[in-house]
Amino acid sequence: MIRSVRIEDATEICEIYNHYVLQSIITFEEDPVSKDKMSIRISSTLNDLPWIVYTENKKILGFAYASKWKSRCAYKNSVESTVYVKNDYHGKKIGSQLYQELMNQISKTDIHAVIGGIALPNDHSIALHERFGFEKVAHFKEVGFKFNQWIDVGYWQKLLN
Repeated sequence: MIRSVRIEDATEICEIYNHYVLQSIITFEEDPVSKDKMSIRISSTLNDLPWIVYTENKKILGFAYASKWKSRCAYKNSVESTVYVKNDYHGKKIGSQLYQELMNQISKTDIHAVIGGIALPNDHSIALHERFGFEKVAHFKEVGFKFNQWIDVGYWQKLLN
C-alpha cells in the first residue's frame, strides 16, 4: 500500500535511509539522521510537495518524495525526486511503484521539471529513471567524496506538460 507520509513515520524512514548513509555512496550524507531531524525534513516538505511511503504489514519498506530543486523563486516549478527502498527489499518493484505514484502526484501540481540526481555508478537508479522517461542531462566528475573515494554525479530530467 502507498500512502502519504506522517510525521510519526520518521523513525522507520531513518532506519531505511541511515543504512544508505552508513553503507553506500547513494547519499552524500555521512552521519546518520536523527528522528527529530527527519521529522523536520518531512514537515518542511509535506504541505507543498508529495512525500509518500510504501507499507506492507504496517511496516514501511520504502519512501519517495519531491523537494525543491533550488531556493531561488525562478526555480519554483522544478523539483528533485528521491526514492529509497529498505535494503532487504530490492527487486520487488517497490521503487517503481513509489516512483509511479510520486510522478502521478507531481503531475497534478504546477511542477514543470523533475530532476533526479544519481551518485555514479548506479545502474539500478539509472534504469528506474529512464523507465519513467527521464533523460540524462549532466554528468559531473568527482564532485562528491565519501569513503575515501571521489564520486561522480549524473542528473536525469523529465519535463512535464
